[in-house]
Amino acid sequence: MKANFVNDSKSVPPGVVINQSPARLGIYIGSPSIAVLPNGEYVASHDYFRHTGSGKSLQNEMVVFGSDDQGATWQKRSELKGFWQNLFVHERNLYLMGLTKEYGHVIIRRSIDGGLTWTEPMDRTTGVLLDNMQYHTAPVPVCVHNGRIWRAMEAAENCAEWAKACSAFVMSARLDMDLLHADNWTITNRIRCDLSWLNGDFGGWLEGNVVVAADGSLVNILRVDLPQLPEKVAIMTINPTKMQADFDPKTGFIDFPGGAKKFSIRFDSQTNAYWALVNPCMAHGIDLEPIAIRNTLALSRSKDLRAWQVRAILLEHPDVYRHAFQYADWLFDGDDIIAVVRTAYDDNEGGANSAHNANYLTFHRFRNFRKLS
Repeated sequence: MKANFVNDSKSVPPGVVINQSPARLGIYIGSPSIAVLPNGEYVASHDYFRHTGSGKSLQNEMVVFGSDDQGATWQKRSELKGFWQNLFVHERNLYLMGLTKEYGHVIIRRSIDGGLTWTEPMDRTTGVLLDNMQYHTAPVPVCVHNGRIWRAMEAAENCAEWAKACSAFVMSARLDMDLLHADNWTITNRIRCDLSWLNGDFGGWLEGNVVVAADGSLVNILRVDLPQLPEKVAIMTINPTKMQADFDPKTGFIDFPGGAKKFSIRFDSQTNAYWALVNPCMAHGIDLEPIAIRNTLALSRSKDLRAWQVRAILLEHPDVYRHAFQYADWLFDGDDIIAVVRTAYDDNEGGANSAHNANYLTFHRFRNFRKLS
């Protein structure tokens, strides 16, 4: 199947366009994710969302694309029901893990043919992992540590409150177990937000990254909603033996450029450093809070997960209101970084609805990332 769009715009966004949804449709592109199959093919996915007057998304549809030429061209492979899901490869099989819908149940699917066909979550033995309440997540990385796979998740006790209602926790399963069987997964305790944190400016947390710290411990690093700069993230500690999550608000908040928006952190053994693609606030004197400023995509690095430095600007546009390079999901590919990005940009129909409501899914290769500065 070929990609389901024709882009004849005179103003093509940077990168390779994988998919496009013009603003006139009122349906926007969200939740990019990328994986590399054992045979070297790339696979990318995203969901669709749209907003009603109440601000609620009505979508639970997503699409999977594949590329057999290292991202130069893309073809549609499958369409699925689901939301806020991420791709990853385990034991040579491809997986999608996320929710049934916005604030839905936690599910996981498996594909043995590179994303052309998928298992269907029907019950606790076929991919329905958590169905006792509403949940929130995003295409966040999975982490392998001490023979187990780890992934961050949030319980959403009142979805109308968005990040304020998110109780953060981590899920885990042994690598040699069937990931589609709910009984093979264990979860930590849930830690709920306290809106008195950060002198009462704390607006909630969400979209955590499970990361192995330099000392071998496990942490969950969460996006934090703050109305002003500097942007911050929250670092939650995880005891993998006791499956215990802990957070100390006195030491757990750190400065992190782009921390008000979704990010993904990965460790590079060659540099012995952690890397992230982030949306730092580079614009000044505008009437937007940090959460809304997504017109710059940057490469950031840290040696210890606590002190972060923006190394290079990768993508940018001077307009903050209808242009964005956001929700980047990415992987190391030799000396390069490959990424898929939820992009709001000009097209031949008037451009994106807003910076948030993106009209493109784009693929990018950032070459020799370790030398960028």
